Amino acid sequence: MSKLPAIALIEFGSIAAGMFAADKMVKRASVQLMHAGTVHSGKYLILVGGGTAEVEESYRAGMQAAPAEILDEVLLPDVHPQVVKALDGARAFEGYDSLVVLETSTIAAIVRATDAAAKGAQVELAELRLANGLGGRGLAILTGELTDVEAAAEIAARSLAGRNVTLCHSIVSNVHEQFGDRLGESTRFFGGKK
Repeated sequence: MSKLPAIALIEFGSIAAGMFAADKMVKRASVQLMHAGTVHSGKYLILVGGGTAEVEESYRAGMQAAPAEILDEVLLPDVHPQVVKALDGARAFEGYDSLVVLETSTIAAIVRATDAAAKGAQVELAELRLANGLGGRGLAILTGELTDVEAAAEIAARSLAGRNVTLCHSIVSNVHEQFGDRLGESTRFFGGKK
C-alpha cells in the first residue's frame, strides 16, 4: 500500500452517513478502499487511495454524500510515502535524538499536519494513530534532530491554520533511553504494537 500517489480521508459524525458516503466513493471512481469503519467516539472514517484523479473524484463524491455530517476531511494528491506506511500500521522508533508529539482534535487534521511536517522537515514519521484509544483524536510522533522536530512542529501548525481544529504539541529533546525503549514497544498504556 505504500506506493499510493494520493489519499483522501473523510471523517463523519454519523455512522449511517459515513457508510452511505463510503459506498458512493468507491462507486464513483476506481480507488482502493484502504479503511472504512467506526472509531471512537461514534465517528465513521473513510480512507481511500490510488491515482490522483481517481482519488479526487472519489473524494468529491464523499463530500457531496452527506455534507452536514462531515467533521473534517483531507485530500492529499501527492501524499508523503511515510504517511501511507504509517496509516498501514508501520512504526519506526530507531536512531533519533528528539521527537515531536502532535495531537489533534480530529483525525483528518493529524493526517494533514503529519504529511506537511514529513514533507517540510528532515524527520522520520515514527507513528501515526487515528481515534481508537485516543477518544477520537489523532496522534503522530516524528523523530529527528532537535532543530528538525522544531521545524516539523511549526510546519504542522501552519498546515492547520484557519481550520476549525485544535493542535497540541510537545517537543522532547535528548529522549531518555528508558522512555525511548517504551515508545519503541508501544504508545499505549497496556502494550500492544499499535
